[in-house]
Amino acid sequence: MSNSTLKLTQTDGTLKLDFSGELTLFTLTTHQETVESIPFSNKSKLEINLEKLTYLDTAAAIFLDNIYNSFSKKGVEVSLIANNQDILDTLELVKSKKGMHKPIKHKKDITPIESIGKYVYKHFVGFLSFITFLGELFATKMHYLKSFKNFRFKEIAFEINESGIKAIGIIALTSFLIGLVIAYQSAFQLKIYGANIFIVDMLGISILRELAPLITAIVIAGRSGSAFTAQIGAMKITEELDAMRTMGFSPHKFLVLPRILALMIVMPILIFIADIMGIIGGMVVANLDLGISSELFLDRFNEVIAAKHFFIGIVKGPFFAFLIATIGIYRGLMVKNDTQSIGFNTTKSVVESIFAVIVCDAIFSIMFTNLGI
Repeated sequence: MSNSTLKLTQTDGTLKLDFSGELTLFTLTTHQETVESIPFSNKSKLEINLEKLTYLDTAAAIFLDNIYNSFSKKGVEVSLIANNQDILDTLELVKSKKGMHKPIKHKKDITPIESIGKYVYKHFVGFLSFITFLGELFATKMHYLKSFKNFRFKEIAFEINESGIKAIGIIALTSFLIGLVIAYQSAFQLKIYGANIFIVDMLGISILRELAPLITAIVIAGRSGSAFTAQIGAMKITEELDAMRTMGFSPHKFLVLPRILALMIVMPILIFIADIMGIIGGMVVANLDLGISSELFLDRFNEVIAAKHFFIGIVKGPFFAFLIATIGIYRGLMVKNDTQSIGFNTTKSVVESIFAVIVCDAIFSIMFTNLGI
C-alpha cells in the first residue's frame, strides 16, 4: 500500500489541501492532527484537492465529509475537486448514509411492575439452573453407588482434612465462647430466683439441639463453603474444568462429590466437638459465678439431659453440610471469566449457605416439635 501525503498551500484568504496516494483509516491520524492545527481565522475559502488520490476508504470519506461540513458551518467556502469516479461514489455513499442516521432514543424509565418482573424472572432462571445442577449431582451420585470402587477415597480424605480437621480449632474456640457467653448472661437471671442449678438444663438442651449445630454450620459456611466457591471458580477461569471435560473426566465425579461427601462425613464430628466445648464453657461460668462444681454440673447434666437432644443435633450435621457444600460448589461453577466474579459469587455463597442452614434448622425444629421429640 502506497503512502498518503497531505500538502498545504496557502494564498490570500485561500487554503488548499492536496491529498495524494491512498487515504485510509491507517493514515488518517497524522492528517487529522495537521488539519486541526491550522488557524482558519483569516481564511475565507478552503479547497480540497483529491485529483492525486488513488484510493479512498469509507473511514477517510467520513473524515473528508466532516471537514467539509465543519468548515462550511463556520462560514468558510469549501470546494472539493476530484476526477476519480470511485472516490466520488464513496464520498456520495458516505454522505447519503450519514444523512440516514437517527439519534438513539433514550431508554424509558423502568416501571415498578417491569422491575418486579425482571427480578422474579432472573431468580426463577437461577432457581432452574440450581435444580439442573442438583439433577446432575444426584445422577453422578447414583453412579457412585453402583460400585464401591467408584469412591475416590484419597480425594475424600484430603477434603476431610482441609474442610474438617483444620477447622477443629476455630469450631472449638467459637463454641467455647458461645457457651461461656450464654451461661454468663443466664447466670445473672437465675441467681435472682435462686435457680442456679437450672443453668445445666438450659445449656444442655440449647447447645446440644440448636446452638452447636448452627454455630458449626455458620463457621463452616464462612470457611469451607467460601473456599469451595473460590477453588472451583479459579479452576473455571483458568479453564481447568474445560480441560477436564475435554479429556473425558467429569468435574462432578472428581471435584464436586468428594467435597460434598467429605463435608457430610466430618460435620457430625465437628458438631460433637462443638457440643463438648460449649458445655465446658458453660461449666466454667457455672463454677466461677454460680458456685456449681464440675461434679455437680455433670451429675445434673447426666440426670436431666436426654440422649435424644445430642442425636438431634448430630443428625442435622449431614443436612447442613450438604447445603453448604452444594451451594458453595454451585456458586463456583457460576463464576464468569473475571476475578471480580469470584468475589461476588463467594459472597453470595456464604450468604445463601447461612440462609439455607437457618431455614433447614427451622424446618427441623418444627418437625421435631410436632413429633414430640
